[in-house]
Amino acid sequence: MKSFRAEPVNQFSLPRRIQRLGELAYNLWWTWKPDAQRLFRLIDHDLWERTYHNPVQFLRQVERAQLNAVAQDRNYLDFYDRIFRMFDQYILAEATWFLQEHADCINSPIAYFSTEFGLHETLPIYAGGLGVLSGDHLKEASDLGLPLVAVGFLYTRGYFTQHITEDGWQEARFQRLRFEDMPIMPILDEHDDPLTVSVELPGREVLARLWEIHVGRVPLYLLDTDVEGNSAEDRELTSRLYNSDMEARISQEIILGIGGVRALRNLGYNPAVWHMNEGHSAFMGLERAREMTAAGHSFDAARERICHSTIFTTHTPVPAGSDEFPLWLIDKYFSQLWPGLGLDRDQFIKLARREMSWGETFSMTLLAFRFAGRHNGVSELHGQVARKMWHFLWPDLREEDVPISHVTNGIHTGTWLARRLDHLFRRYLGRDWMDHLDDPDFWDSVENIPDEELWLVRRHLKRKLVFYMRDRAREQWLRDGIHPVQVIASGVLLDPYALTIGFARRFATYKRASLILRDLDRLLELINRPNRPVQIIFAGKAHPDDNPGKMLIQEVYRSVKKAENGGRLVFLEDYDMNLARYLVQGVDVWLNTPRRPNEASGTSGQKAALNGALNFSVLDGWWREGYNGLNGWTIGDDADQADPNIQDQMDVESLYDILENEIIPLYYDRSENDLPRKWIARMKASIRSLAPQFSMRRMIKEYTEQLYLPAMGE
Repeated sequence: MKSFRAEPVNQFSLPRRIQRLGELAYNLWWTWKPDAQRLFRLIDHDLWERTYHNPVQFLRQVERAQLNAVAQDRNYLDFYDRIFRMFDQYILAEATWFLQEHADCINSPIAYFSTEFGLHETLPIYAGGLGVLSGDHLKEASDLGLPLVAVGFLYTRGYFTQHITEDGWQEARFQRLRFEDMPIMPILDEHDDPLTVSVELPGREVLARLWEIHVGRVPLYLLDTDVEGNSAEDRELTSRLYNSDMEARISQEIILGIGGVRALRNLGYNPAVWHMNEGHSAFMGLERAREMTAAGHSFDAARERICHSTIFTTHTPVPAGSDEFPLWLIDKYFSQLWPGLGLDRDQFIKLARREMSWGETFSMTLLAFRFAGRHNGVSELHGQVARKMWHFLWPDLREEDVPISHVTNGIHTGTWLARRLDHLFRRYLGRDWMDHLDDPDFWDSVENIPDEELWLVRRHLKRKLVFYMRDRAREQWLRDGIHPVQVIASGVLLDPYALTIGFARRFATYKRASLILRDLDRLLELINRPNRPVQIIFAGKAHPDDNPGKMLIQEVYRSVKKAENGGRLVFLEDYDMNLARYLVQGVDVWLNTPRRPNEASGTSGQKAALNGALNFSVLDGWWREGYNGLNGWTIGDDADQADPNIQDQMDVESLYDILENEIIPLYYDRSENDLPRKWIARMKASIRSLAPQFSMRRMIKEYTEQLYLPAMGE
């Protein structure tokens, strides 16, 4: 059998006593263990911040004298030993949930494919919610001990960094990533050469090398075509996420689906379950069919077997969200494949043909449905929408019987929970509270937390957010020489004790970021009332090719710059996972205003709720399941208007009325100790009801029991 190994790029020169810091740097377990991050921060706090919380880059730059100092510090060494005992117990644990509940399936690997993974700001290979969900999926799969292996891309230029001009226009800046500064490892063969896979594209073969990231106990394999021997154009195929060039896009998805299957085969995996997270990897079905037809199976028999072991999760609530390719492009890229499958052109195209108003296309979503035996949406409402949207695939069934279930998205608690709240939960819920994440009854103990202590932590997190924004604005001013008005727009005038609302997400038009600005005069009157100020923080990126989304940012930014708001409207540029943590942990209210039913699920509000913020949202996605009347507020009702303008006007009236008459008065209604007792009661109701229901632990267990195990034949 061939031997392969993942070799860290860096062999750090560390004092022997703290040698294992290098090992820890290359396992992303530290990303959801704040105490593990402190091992680096305690050596040099300023350098830890300058390297953007990147332990690999940190260890490459830290002074030897500082390493020697902590290697002689008894307190540091005691802390170091404690963290590595935790790390070893975690990695070597045998009493995981999966092993205890499903030991007979421990040798049945689950292959999880996604086009992006949001694991940490150190690894900018994600664009937004889909990637962060994928990253959280891997972390919780590791926590629960699932035999999961993941496949994606290592984008050489990552996702863009966002710069907002003085006029509010988004500029995208791409920088080549320095792999030597990232916690990734090249996979080498027995000759110490990079391990590659080959994928056929029109008129040539393209090589993709393999990299590995350790996500706790889960391996993530990433493909990268920047390989010697490829043409200059092919070396750029994996340079950027979501390339808008059709030929580059289809090439990427061939490399992910077909190349990803070949990568796992080369690494010795024979997955029992194949999970497509969205349709970008749907070509995996064609590669597996090619393997089986080459072994003598008919195409129909091969597809039946593939369907039995394949799961498809759709995140798209609108037809326009599916990847579609013109048929001429399919002819160009697949005419050499279909004869080997025993198909002619019409039979091949029929697998994913879709009639559009402007012609026929080849739909990746349809292809994914055709090669998967189990399908799910990502919230209850999205499941209903998906059954209606794809009903035509099962014309003989009633809409409610269409075989698309739902598993509502959740979040990885350890990644998103503030450290101070973790300490509070340990004190009043028990040191083992993390073992009961998805137990709703257990969370009733939140009521035992004294109001004074919970409010003290919340005030600390708000101060932390405001101080971070001020430091960011100062650095931006020094670095970019921005206009003073832009400095104010970056949050330097915020009050750490005023009611603070957060709106942070991808700037797509259906998310209606400017809805709250619809009647600006009324909003300004609300936020500028004496003794009851309100602050609103906006953040988010539009796709570089989404001009309507960029115009939406510009519209918001121009309102933010108006002197009349007194610095209480803020736009923070370059939204990423680091900024997201500050926001979801530091704001009082999380605002969400999508036009129903276009939000498949969403998870940012779940992260805010975990940290004590209250949700104020349209009844779309996850919030439609989470709202219970006591744990936040709804905008509008559980109905849709045919006219979007009428819907917008109804929703904005609801938004202003609730903000003015319920949210602001409740926040500023204080007891004799300056405590907002009724507000804190809502905070507790929110944490108690939403933390277990929308944990990634609940989600992964549902995927396991409803989808993975049936696909294994359990």
